[in-house]
Amino acid sequence: MSLVYSEEQRLLADTASEFLAARSPVSAQRRLRDEGAAQGFDPALWREMVNLGWSAIPFPESLGGLDFGCKGLGAVFEQIGGKLSAAPLLSSIVLGGSAVELAGSPAQQAEWLPALIAGDRRIALAVDEQPRHAPANTALAACREGQGWVLTGDKVFVVDGIGADAFVVLARTAGQPGDIAGLSLFLVPADAAGLRVSPMKLVDSRNHARLRLDAVQVEAASLLGAEGQAWAGLDAALDRGRVCLAAELLGASQALFDTTVEYLKTRVQFDVPIGSFQALQHRAAWCYTHLQLARSTVMAGLAALDDASLDAAGRARLVSLAKWKAGQVAHLVSREAVQMHGGMGVTDELDVGLFLKRIRVAQACLGDGDFHCQRYADAGREG
Repeated sequence: MSLVYSEEQRLLADTASEFLAARSPVSAQRRLRDEGAAQGFDPALWREMVNLGWSAIPFPESLGGLDFGCKGLGAVFEQIGGKLSAAPLLSSIVLGGSAVELAGSPAQQAEWLPALIAGDRRIALAVDEQPRHAPANTALAACREGQGWVLTGDKVFVVDGIGADAFVVLARTAGQPGDIAGLSLFLVPADAAGLRVSPMKLVDSRNHARLRLDAVQVEAASLLGAEGQAWAGLDAALDRGRVCLAAELLGASQALFDTTVEYLKTRVQFDVPIGSFQALQHRAAWCYTHLQLARSTVMAGLAALDDASLDAAGRARLVSLAKWKAGQVAHLVSREAVQMHGGMGVTDELDVGLFLKRIRVAQACLGDGDFHCQRYADAGREG
């Protein structure tokens, strides 16, 4: 298992870095926040990302993709984190698109994946119903009615849910909350009768939505995969999202660390740069050490999803380790960045606060540290 990018993946990372620096610097995200952009991203920028082929990276060539693997995605998401770039790559491609690829029928794949890859349509994955990520605790009910289904319940923290064309909704067709058996995935059009989509305001000012499904009727063809057997495909799609978030957290942490080190070199106090103070050097060295450890876990998590020889438990352990460690290090680096910048660190004038807010949301998205520690332990027992 290689823990470094290949030459092609490094080239992709370099291209992404240059593109985002020119078209989506941190200042662009500040502008989107200040303007209160409903979608939380620039549609023209998303179209350029699609034209670069980013939306095709994870999918096999037989479905119109580039088959460049999760390490290819990781190379892009690390750069996205470093620039705080907002785009529906995670929601529509990594999560929603993967759910269709891994759980959908050939007909559903043919209907949705080309449109998603081309950027002509967007979908969002609706999983969570509680403040904390817990897909197994899904209570939203799907009941048979005639030839179709009726869905009733709520979903929260739906990434890029505002403006999506459809939602992949996790529902319970059998069993009780806590059971992974009896969970099913449904494709629900955004204009379905009885579906209400409303924005949720989070500290990172991105696009998050709340769904309320009040007896929403969908056709039988809306069911993705077999009834009550969605867990395997869903968990694999979520793992793609989790490791991409880990890569984003790593990129954000690295950018914030670099900014802080530069500040230590240029901020003068008592006629010397504050970086000459040994106490601050030790703290910066501690951050650097943990950044390298986080990089190793993220690369292992990305490689695990590209390794067909790994079983589900082995994949889960490496992905959860990556998400936990990347989140832990992002918390450390963002806290130290605020403190080392002194009073300026808590002002909106600096970008430090923008990184801090995005990091806090990404830490919790698709499972916080506690969730992934427990998942790592559970997967170890299963393995």
